[in-house]
Amino acid sequence: MKKSLLLLGTFFTLFFISCEGPTGPAGFNGRDGADGAEFEAAAFEIEIDLSLSPNLNRYEFLFEPYPSDINLRSGDAILMYRLEEVNEGLDVWRQLPQPFFSEEGLFYYNFDFTQGDYSIFVEPEFDAGLVQSDFVQNQIFRIIIVPTDFDATAKVDKSNISAVMSSIGVSEDDVIKTSFK
Repeated sequence: MKKSLLLLGTFFTLFFISCEGPTGPAGFNGRDGADGAEFEAAAFEIEIDLSLSPNLNRYEFLFEPYPSDINLRSGDAILMYRLEEVNEGLDVWRQLPQPFFSEEGLFYYNFDFTQGDYSIFVEPEFDAGLVQSDFVQNQIFRIIIVPTDFDATAKVDKSNISAVMSSIGVSEDDVIKTSFK
């Protein structure tokens, strides 16, 4: 009797599990890659000297347009990195904003951007005239354009420039290099 009840219970369980209900509502229309705006990730590198702006107590590189073949769309973002050093032939990049301690005190490398331009700053918590020239002359920055429609970037360690570039499909050979000196 127990075996027949077990068999009957198993039959009813399988019967109810295998039933299908009505079809649910249709989902939202997605993008197939052909009907939307093009994905545009890019990276470029600049070598600059920052200029002292005594009235603002900072060094700056102001309002520089992006290279002509780079277009930021609404919602795109940029990540910026400063070349800290070259160690045994390998570039060491640090993400901005970046605090730095000197003998005079604390200062920051910082930046801002719009769809049309970007600026880089050295903002000290002391008299900007005391910033050593090593920190504002012959500086190399790498700017990476992160498209707004690239979801995987949320899961990438943005402080790791190699991981960011790999995730958006940009190689070292793709980096546009410019000097403003």
